[in-house]
Amino acid sequence: MAAAKLVLAMLVVAVGVAATLIRTHFHDCFVRGCDASVLLNATTGGGEAEKDATPNLTLRGFAFLDRVKALVEQECPGVVSCADILALASRDAVGVIGGPFWRVPTGRRDGRVSIKQEALDQIPAPTMNFTDLLTSFRAKGLDVADLVWLSGAHTIGISHCNSFTERLYNFTGRGGPGDADPSLDAEYAANLRRTKCTTPTDNTTIVEMDPGSFLTFDTSYYRGLLKRRGLFQSDAALITDAAARADVESVAKGPSEVFFQVFARSMVRMGMIEVKTGGEGEIRQHCAVVNS
Repeated sequence: MAAAKLVLAMLVVAVGVAATLIRTHFHDCFVRGCDASVLLNATTGGGEAEKDATPNLTLRGFAFLDRVKALVEQECPGVVSCADILALASRDAVGVIGGPFWRVPTGRRDGRVSIKQEALDQIPAPTMNFTDLLTSFRAKGLDVADLVWLSGAHTIGISHCNSFTERLYNFTGRGGPGDADPSLDAEYAANLRRTKCTTPTDNTTIVEMDPGSFLTFDTSYYRGLLKRRGLFQSDAALITDAAARADVESVAKGPSEVFFQVFARSMVRMGMIEVKTGGEGEIRQHCAVVNS
């Protein structure tokens, strides 16, 4: 299939696409379920869409998904939803960078509604503590283990400084480099201030979430957490809960195959959040707009 070849070719050439596809799939599923509502553009008179919300402004890959959809429509028009394409492309992205392969249940239908405020309200923030994170995940039918395993996608993640700069400069509100988050390794924080986020107002510099290994899908992210080198507060939060920390330690010390298995299982669970089937929703012709 031409679409499958395009996905693989694009992922091999631009490994960074893998991280954004997984993140887009995650952000999609947490708002109105896995219905590709995050791919919809705002409409005249209809208000801003999910992709206009702050957490989604750094998402990429929309044009790539549009190309895949166009090829799929040429081969089997009106059959494969944008929601399924996003789920399948995310799976393939993980495989290309050395991660696990899993069977993706298909049959999702695309939503017709996309609202900016819902994305602001429901997408977990990088500043969340463990209690808030778990509440967010449980609201979607996921559990502590899913929270820990899905966070493992940060092994190939990147971030802009403004997502965590308060951990470096203004954690308590006093301001300055002395006001850093004490849960963040001091040497790591100093290195970030010196080489990456050199000012509190930097919102353009990109930082690897798993330094030295962000192009490889592996367990080094979890080893970094145990060294207090999780980039986000939400990363650091995973070792503040006994059950979550035990899961982190189990994969940090174990073979990659164990992490691959549990990550794949949680991706399947996430991909089934509030899916639309049967007569619900539609099969969009173009991922960015609803059918006329």
